[in-house]
Amino acid sequence: MKRVIKMSKAWIAAFAMGVVLTGCGGGSSDSSAQGGQYGEHSASLSWNAPATRANGEGIKMGELSGYVISYGQNPEELTEAVRIDDANIMEYTIGNLDYGTWYFTIQVEDVDGLVSAPSEQVSKTI
Repeated sequence: MKRVIKMSKAWIAAFAMGVVLTGCGGGSSDSSAQGGQYGEHSASLSWNAPATRANGEGIKMGELSGYVISYGQNPEELTEAVRIDDANIMEYTIGNLDYGTWYFTIQVEDVDGLVSAPSEQVSKTI
């Protein structure tokens, strides 16, 4: 019975959220020049915490545990990940990126361990 309940909760685990990408050096239509500790080979991401789950059910900040940023140079296979274990942090800079185009998504996790589907993918060219 517990397994059925967990699967039912997973059905509503997707959250509505968007990601904005800004960054240093190079650029895409979503980027703007910024300095910073990572120099020109970085991408700064910012986002808003979701207010609802995919089914329209509301979610409070206290129900969120953090975020996972996935990234890589192949848009079909994002091989790198950063975990942020504080739902109040809604910006992060990834540094030391090689030249080329990088692709990024973010997922949110709730306190029950349910993880959303990835956000819409954004990209940055270094």
